[in-house]
Amino acid sequence: MREIHRLHALPTDALGPLVAASAGEGFLFLERLRREWLEDKKRFDGPGEVLLGAYQGPALVAIGGVTVDPYDDDPAVGRLRHLYVAPEARRQGTGASLVRALEDAARPHFRTLTLRTDTQEAARFYEALGYTRLPPGGTATHRRELASSIVQEREDP
Repeated sequence: MREIHRLHALPTDALGPLVAASAGEGFLFLERLRREWLEDKKRFDGPGEVLLGAYQGPALVAIGGVTVDPYDDDPAVGRLRHLYVAPEARRQGTGASLVRALEDAARPHFRTLTLRTDTQEAARFYEALGYTRLPPGGTATHRRELASSIVQEREDP
C-alpha cells in the first residue's frame, strides 16, 4: 500500500535513491529539484503549488509537484513538475495515484495543467490519464483542462 503525503520539507535522504535512479535513466530533473530547493529557489509554496511524495513504508518511491506554469502568462495554468516513479514502483498505480492527487490539489487554484515529457512511454502514461498531446515546438508537450475533468467525474457512475 502506497501513501501519498504533502512534502513541506524536502526529504533529502529519502530523495537520494530516486535522484540516483533517475540519473541512471538519464533524467536530471530530480537533481535540479533538490538543488533548487536547497538554494531556496523553488519550494512549491506559492498559491496552489504543492509537492507530493508517494511512500511504500518508509521508502519514498515517487515524487511530483505542481507550480504555476512559468511559461504561461495565465495564473490559472499550472504545470506538473518533477514527476518521477522509481522503476520498482512502476505499473502498480503509483504514478496514476500521484498524478490524480496532484490534480486534486491543483483543482481549486488552476483551470488547466500542462507538462513536458521527453519520452514516448511517459507521453502514453499521461495520455492514458486524459492529457492531450500538444503540437511540437512549445514549452509543454501535454495539457489537461481540470474543469472538464470535474464534470466527467460527476458523470461517471
